[in-house]
Amino acid sequence: MATTTPKSKREKLLRQNLINRFVHWTTALAIFLLILTGFGQMPLYNRYNVTKLPGAEWLGDYFITINLHYLAAVLLIFVVFFHIINAFIRKEFDIFPRRGDFKESYLIIKAMITKCQEPPCGKYLAEQRLAYFYIGFNVLLLIITGLIKMYKNLSGVDLPYSLLFWTTMLHNIGTVLLILGIIGHLAAFIFKENRALLPGMFTGYIDRNYAEHRHVLWCKKPESKEQVPSFTDEEPHGREQGRNETGHPGC
Repeated sequence: MATTTPKSKREKLLRQNLINRFVHWTTALAIFLLILTGFGQMPLYNRYNVTKLPGAEWLGDYFITINLHYLAAVLLIFVVFFHIINAFIRKEFDIFPRRGDFKESYLIIKAMITKCQEPPCGKYLAEQRLAYFYIGFNVLLLIITGLIKMYKNLSGVDLPYSLLFWTTMLHNIGTVLLILGIIGHLAAFIFKENRALLPGMFTGYIDRNYAEHRHVLWCKKPESKEQVPSFTDEEPHGREQGRNETGHPGC
């Protein structure tokens, strides 16, 4: 009679360490507050009676929303610099875009739709690296334009109208593009194949079998193997299922 091995950390891989999770959720919080308070500056909430909802009155208070907007901006700037510095110190560049990511993304998406074989992947899928670049570019655009918008409010500062106009336009365009990027980022989990990555952003760990099937290039690295506690010499049940002769998941 076949026995089922109970779930344990022996069957997990550490995909996102504490620093990565801190950066991810701090960035998410800062961006959420920036978007929420940014719309309050327009002011959309008073115009569309959002402030009449229970507990939403403060969204119509300009001084509350502008101060919270600045605080969230400071938090975002801090976490962006922290992330960049940490990446270079620890030499963690797996999420950075690479040549051929567009073609590989097409092949991965095609494979998910047609249920065929995906190309071998590293720690991050090609579309994840492209999404990182897209969102990161817009975040940097918002930071630069936001700093200019803050600078113009200082006493004695007189910037050209054309600069202020384009700064405001780029800030607004960057906001819209960032929102679309976030929607696309969340929409990626419509595909069942991507949902196994979700636990990694909460606990840090993902299923070992899933990682070895879909992120085979990453699992071959010595550092990824060291992240799994080895309680027994026994291999996880069904570890080799679904692989073809090349070691990659089959159609």
